[in-house]
Amino acid sequence: MEPQPSLTKTISDASIQSLSSILNNPNVGSDASWVGWWSSSTLISPPEFAPLSTTKAASEVTRSDFNPYISSISDPYSRFEDIRDHATKEESVDFGGQGEALVACLREVPALYFKEDFSLSEGPTFRAACPFSNFSENLVLQEKLSQYLDVVELHLVKEISLRSNSFFEAQGQLQDLNVKIVEGCSRIRELKETIRLLDADLVDSARQIQDLNATRSNLLALQDKLRLILNVNQALSALKLLVASADCAGALDVTDDLQHLLVGDELSGLHCFRHLREHVATSIDSINGILSAEFMRAPIQDAGDTDAIILSRAKARASISSNGKYDKVILDEEETSSFRDRLLPLIIGLLRTGKLPSVLRMYRDTLTADMKTAIKTAVAELLPVLVARPIESDFTPGERTVDADGGGSSLASKLRSLSSESFVQLLGAIFMIVQAHLMRAADVKKAIEWIMCNLDDHYAADSVAAAIALGAAAAETAQENHSQGGSLLPYSPQRSVTKVPSVQVKANDAASPTNISRNFRADVLRENAEAVFAACDAAHGRWAKLLGVRVLLHPRLRLQEFLSIYSITQEFITATEKVGGRLGYSIRGTLQSQAKAFVDFQHESRMTKIKAVLDQETWVEVDVPDEFQTIVASLVSSEALVSGRTDDVQGNMITYSEVGTSNDSAIIAPSGPQNSHQQIERSDSSEVIASNSAQLNSTSSAEANANSKVDATSSSVQTNSSNTKERVKSTSQTLSYGGVGYHMVNCGLILLKMLSEYIDMNNFLPALSSEVVHRVVEILKFFNTRTCQLVLGAGAMQVSGLKSITSKHLALASQVISFTYAIIPAIRPILFLKVPETRKALLMLEIDRVAQDYKVHRDEIHTKLVQIMRERLLVHLRGLPQIVESWNRPDDSQPSQFARSLTKEVGYLQRVLSRTLHEVDVQAIFRQVIIIFHSQISESFSRLEINTPQAKERLHRDIKHIIACIRSLPSDNSSNSGIPNWGQLDEFLVQTFGEEAG
Repeated sequence: MEPQPSLTKTISDASIQSLSSILNNPNVGSDASWVGWWSSSTLISPPEFAPLSTTKAASEVTRSDFNPYISSISDPYSRFEDIRDHATKEESVDFGGQGEALVACLREVPALYFKEDFSLSEGPTFRAACPFSNFSENLVLQEKLSQYLDVVELHLVKEISLRSNSFFEAQGQLQDLNVKIVEGCSRIRELKETIRLLDADLVDSARQIQDLNATRSNLLALQDKLRLILNVNQALSALKLLVASADCAGALDVTDDLQHLLVGDELSGLHCFRHLREHVATSIDSINGILSAEFMRAPIQDAGDTDAIILSRAKARASISSNGKYDKVILDEEETSSFRDRLLPLIIGLLRTGKLPSVLRMYRDTLTADMKTAIKTAVAELLPVLVARPIESDFTPGERTVDADGGGSSLASKLRSLSSESFVQLLGAIFMIVQAHLMRAADVKKAIEWIMCNLDDHYAADSVAAAIALGAAAAETAQENHSQGGSLLPYSPQRSVTKVPSVQVKANDAASPTNISRNFRADVLRENAEAVFAACDAAHGRWAKLLGVRVLLHPRLRLQEFLSIYSITQEFITATEKVGGRLGYSIRGTLQSQAKAFVDFQHESRMTKIKAVLDQETWVEVDVPDEFQTIVASLVSSEALVSGRTDDVQGNMITYSEVGTSNDSAIIAPSGPQNSHQQIERSDSSEVIASNSAQLNSTSSAEANANSKVDATSSSVQTNSSNTKERVKSTSQTLSYGGVGYHMVNCGLILLKMLSEYIDMNNFLPALSSEVVHRVVEILKFFNTRTCQLVLGAGAMQVSGLKSITSKHLALASQVISFTYAIIPAIRPILFLKVPETRKALLMLEIDRVAQDYKVHRDEIHTKLVQIMRERLLVHLRGLPQIVESWNRPDDSQPSQFARSLTKEVGYLQRVLSRTLHEVDVQAIFRQVIIIFHSQISESFSRLEINTPQAKERLHRDIKHIIACIRSLPSDNSSNSGIPNWGQLDEFLVQTFGEEAG
């Protein structure tokens, strides 16, 4: 008997319960569903399934602890296993028989007949299925095949019977499902009808209202869109008119509105505005072009008008040979304020588009080109006027160079043909033009700085702040688009502001709007400063080129003429650097190199001149013009000023610029980079040489005919001095310094003149002060060395034609050397006033060594004078024995020829030295002469053999005569008894002739 499906299902469900889940059910006491089923199926009471309770820890539980539990459930578990086995067997009865009939068919029927491709039409298959050879076998085969068919049909019927229950059950379930589907469809029709009635009665009116509201909203949106299209069209038309009328501020307002529309989505999907972005970009480019052109036209056009005025005035001055100063270029405050107000809207517009830095770069290039053009135009217009003026030679005869092209008409040749005065006028005009351009550029710079930084209380402060923010955002966006390779709008402030956080999100705030505005402001200010500096640099370059054209001429100029060029260049450098804010290293280097070349050339020419003067020097005393005394007085006053001795300066304030002669023309020369100028009127040292040439010739002829007597020489000097006084109105016999008068020769005056010129170069060229000091040391060394060679070394006898070197020559040389040695301490602080500290110690050591050489040279001259007198004494002493032989004859009651000749020569030396040297020097020299006389004469007399009274009387007379001469000699030597010049000869007289004779 087949089990019921419900019972089978229940047992099957119960059999698959997990034993562990049943035994460990925490709700064993509750009314669980399986408990009722278990209780109905078995007679096990729920308390038997109580869980094991123990107080031990989990790690201490052993298998023996579970024995009571296992023994208590062993019987229920055995019954559970029996029930489960019984259920399994029933299921195998229900489902296990299915398919066994087919298996039996396969066993009884050959497998050949079950192949999928079985077909008797195929030869091999037919032969395998019907292997008969005769009729009887054929009958047997037919029976066998019929048997196979019956077996298959039997087993198929059996299989169908096994599956009939499930089939009919499924068919019943299908019929139930069809019934339910029919019921559901009818229910749906009822619900639809109900919903239709509800829609008709309640929903349709509300839905109609909603549809109408949506239609109204759509119409309003369409109206707004159409109004937007109308506004955009009107804005485009207005933008074209504003750009055409150059109303850049209004045009930028329109472009701002259009930009905001393009950034948003209001115009998205409108095909008619697909080219709007390109139109706006083109309009912004046009606005930038207008603003840029107007921005650059304003300052350059004004400067061009000023250039024309300056050039017209410069031509007028040049045509009348005026030496007056140029008027300064000054812009009044009202004009500056008006210019600033004119620039304000242009700068605000360029700030709004973010193009101000790039426009300032263009402005820098334009300003530089305009500066070069203005200078070139000024040179081209002024040069013909200045060349047409009569040329006043700036050089000494024979020093003007000729251009390599034979004096052609090239620009460089014309510049080189200008006199220094004309060249200074040209530089002055260029200075004014450059100053005008730079002042206007400085006004632009100040205006931009004022707009960018100092508009706190101005009416346009808010506009400028907004423009800076917009410009910074536009510049940042343009930079991002350029880095990304995009070609979007160059001016899109709103979009850039919204994109900044999305493009670069970092921890720092480098891309914040505040930093972007600050960087943009710094960029504008930097480009603003660079524009002015570039203009200054261009002006420096052009000025340096003008100086470079005359680089071979400037070193040959006179000091005053070179200083005029040097000073106006210094003023130009100072003025331009003040405007540009940076140092002009290139033009400073050019000026420094030309100043050094000037110092080198002037030094070389002076070295050549002083060598020629020394070689022509006859060492004859000359009168001193007052010009040289004024130079010495200026040395004293300058040294006192430098040393701080103001008491010595009062009443004697004479500067080098006031030293001069009537032969020089006045030249206005700046004293430095300031605007103050001094008038320097001075004769060059070559003029001094020329003025004394006649005197040199006369003295040379007098020297050739003179003998060794000082009287003849003195009369020649007096004659020459009287001739000189006829030419020079104001002269003196000596040159006074420090209360002491010095007798001078021509070369000493020339050296003094040259030293004053070196001091002028030192004062007016402070950057080359150390070079000038080095040249002064060099010329002082040469003068000292050459003088020593000519006088002490007797070189003047070969180069100057002197027959001998007399004591007069030595005395005058001593005076010149002493004077030079005396003024070295005075010129030293003047020269070292502007020498850098790094070189001061070495140069001081050099000049101190030169001063010591002069002192040694002077002492050697004095020693030479003493040596001359000693040699003369020895010459007379060698002839003394012959004279003594004649002493035995009757005498004429006069000293011997020895005594008379000796005393005569000593007197001659005394007269020469007393008239030339200082008293202290004369006393020092004769102190040594007296000592030599006492020792040599007493020694010689003591060796004489005096036998007769006549000879003894003659000896006594000569000694008395010689001692009388010695007593008259200037010396500070005296004995304890007060007798002047007491010595060994006096002692010899006492020893030989007694106290009464002494």
